[in-house]
Amino acid sequence: MLQKAFEPQCKAVTSHCMDKEQHRRRGLTLFALALGSFCIGTSEFASMGVLQLFAESLDISIPVATNAITAYAFGVVIGAPLVTLAAARFNRKTLLLALLCIFIVGNVLSAIAVNLGMFAFARFVSGMPQGAYFGAGAVVASYIVGPGHGGKAFALVMTGLTVATIIGSPVATFLGQNLGWRNTYFAVAGAGLLAFLALSVWVPRTDALNGGPIAQELSSLRRASVWGMMLVAALGIASIFAVYTFIGPFVTDIAVIDRAWIPLALALFGIGMTLGNLIGGRLADSHPSKGLIIGFGSALIVLAILASFGGNVVLLMIGLFGVGATMMIAIPTIQVRLTSFAPEAPTLMGAMNLAALNVANAIGAWAGGAAIAAGFGLLSAVWAGFALTFMGLIVFAITQPRAPQLAEA
Repeated sequence: MLQKAFEPQCKAVTSHCMDKEQHRRRGLTLFALALGSFCIGTSEFASMGVLQLFAESLDISIPVATNAITAYAFGVVIGAPLVTLAAARFNRKTLLLALLCIFIVGNVLSAIAVNLGMFAFARFVSGMPQGAYFGAGAVVASYIVGPGHGGKAFALVMTGLTVATIIGSPVATFLGQNLGWRNTYFAVAGAGLLAFLALSVWVPRTDALNGGPIAQELSSLRRASVWGMMLVAALGIASIFAVYTFIGPFVTDIAVIDRAWIPLALALFGIGMTLGNLIGGRLADSHPSKGLIIGFGSALIVLAILASFGGNVVLLMIGLFGVGATMMIAIPTIQVRLTSFAPEAPTLMGAMNLAALNVANAIGAWAGGAAIAAGFGLLSAVWAGFALTFMGLIVFAITQPRAPQLAEA
């Protein structure tokens, strides 16, 4: 699926031969890693599904409520490099378990928050482990499967995040609608505890997963090509979150249908992301930039249609599916280029990959909320996403010709 997308990163990790017991546990280890990413993805995307519920409960407007979603994204962006570098010498299993502890605490705090300030802080804490988790997960997956299969293994770990948009987020939203939004976060914390137990049992304890020098990780941050690709991702992918954040209001206030349709709308978005992921992985294998150009270009068309005709239930659902699919077509190409620019810093690059996408989360949610708050209507959030993706495509067109030279430098 995304084997090529993560191959440069995973090849940089020393792989070791497994004994028979490790071989039998390989599938369970990969499942445990995917379960952790599933919990993290559910926590992130479920907040958008229960946006209206916690906004009403905390007595704040929807545009103001998006600050909590932005706080989560900032937690990822800030936590990705800081946590990764601070724990550079930690054993990867120890790091994964510590990160899930922080994740569980953040979601429990989210469930008991009594005002926006406390809730935003709790979401910030919940987001801090995300980037480092995927970076460390990449290293563990590469070690577990042995030489030649690291990319495929990491793609399986990332599948947990994709499945969260199809199953985790809709189920958590349904739970919030029927049992209260606070129980959504209690449930996510409970799932995180299961992932913690699975990792503690099924990830091997070995010195081979010890960390390395901080200087080796930091060396990648001196490359302009890495920062250029992160800027493209932060701008271009932001439209996903400018749309996903407001799916609930789109369903109830624009299409004027019952809120029971919100989980279905979330699931359609997730299915689109999964299919786009498959297409994007193949394009990334065959061409260094075609996937991004096709993804961003087709996303602009879908965004324009959704912004213009989102009041029609059928077109709304098709549009949500289309936005998820087209934007995910671009992401594997971004991953291919970013990891190929700095294969010697696998953990940090894995973390920075997620950091860039969560900058997109913050920008998209903020831009959509700002457009709505300015009085342009709910669907103006889609136009805000359109503008951001267009900017990302322009930045890519400007920086693309120099990327090979920048990578070599």
